[in-house]
Amino acid sequence: MLVARPQLALWRSGRGWNSSSVPARILARGTHALGEYHGTIPEETVSTRIDVWLSGQLPHTSRARVQDSIRKGLALVNGKTITKPSFPVIGGDEVVCTLCGAAPLEATPERIQLDIVHEDDHVIVVNKAADMVVHPAPGHYGGTLVNAILHHCGLPAVEVSLPVMMDEESDDDEGEELSENGDQDYEKDEVEVHKARGETPSRFRGPRPVIRPGIVHRLDKGTSGLIVVAKDEQSQLSLSEQFKSRKVRRTYLSLTCGTPSTTSGRIEAEILRDPRDRKRMTTSDTVPSARNARFAASRYKVLDVLANGGVALVQWKLETGRTHQIRVHARYMGFPLLGDDVYGGTVGKANSTLLSALCATKTNSRKKIHEFTSDIRRPCLHAYSLGFEHPATEKYVHFTCPPPEDFEEAWTRLRDMKPEA
Repeated sequence: MLVARPQLALWRSGRGWNSSSVPARILARGTHALGEYHGTIPEETVSTRIDVWLSGQLPHTSRARVQDSIRKGLALVNGKTITKPSFPVIGGDEVVCTLCGAAPLEATPERIQLDIVHEDDHVIVVNKAADMVVHPAPGHYGGTLVNAILHHCGLPAVEVSLPVMMDEESDDDEGEELSENGDQDYEKDEVEVHKARGETPSRFRGPRPVIRPGIVHRLDKGTSGLIVVAKDEQSQLSLSEQFKSRKVRRTYLSLTCGTPSTTSGRIEAEILRDPRDRKRMTTSDTVPSARNARFAASRYKVLDVLANGGVALVQWKLETGRTHQIRVHARYMGFPLLGDDVYGGTVGKANSTLLSALCATKTNSRKKIHEFTSDIRRPCLHAYSLGFEHPATEKYVHFTCPPPEDFEEAWTRLRDMKPEA
């Protein structure tokens, strides 16, 4: 949690860090945090590697971390300790695995300009830039929203838990940042953390608390817009509960490749980590016998038809907040977000959609389209509005912010695109 400058007592005492002031549920996400799987493999399951099986049952844990846990003797099959990730398991086997803890990262205060929409003694509402990562993670040790918030609030460096340690019931929001290391060795991730900090592994087990500073929801690096950060323990708990109970109201704006045939609707499609590419998510209909899919529902409304239907400005309202939910649901509809290479909104897709919609055959028209699509550098998604019950006053508060310049420019250029005569 974060506190305003006059209230640092919550984080530290006069003699140093005061770990007792940090809730146990937050501390539990750190270095010594353990997760456990215990289950029986269905009888119809054919022989498969234990690491592959466990990875499928633990969608929010990297395969590398599962393998590391197995090598450290933390897995049992029918009561016998297994240390080889390749060990075969079959239907009827009873599997138990305790996950080893993830090494925390250190977040240091950094002087980074923030676009603050609202701030009081309890919360900060920030208009996040499209290129900013919310939370430190392997590959993103600095320049994050957490680093900026620490500096803004006059706080010292803290050890923070990795994003993958987030509680299952915590709100992922539109863009939980999946580890960019995917299935690389977990030990390598730890080494990189130590190198970045110039420390030895033993120093990670010091007395400072391992926490998630005020972050109650997240936006993907490429998503711009509103995010709320808690500044004290009670606000953190209140906001977390509101996200969990789906009381927070969120509206997003996007540009999609193509225009949905119905101007508004509701999408209900379960989401899980894609077993073929663990850096992205997918819907349960693409994975046979999906057992780890999570309920996800989104409402959409077409606000503007652009480029003769080649692109649409679409408003989204989330009923749930799963990882990459809007991006996955947009692809599920067949209209991926413009600029979203991960979920099908590639330059090639945008080009073909626009060329077809505009009946572009002339060289100049085709060149104009190619120049436009080449200028799109991120998924065109913006968190436009955010509303919640204020943790202190218990009154409903609502904030909005317009899309950034790159989004507005794309919108304007698309509105000027007309079919060839």
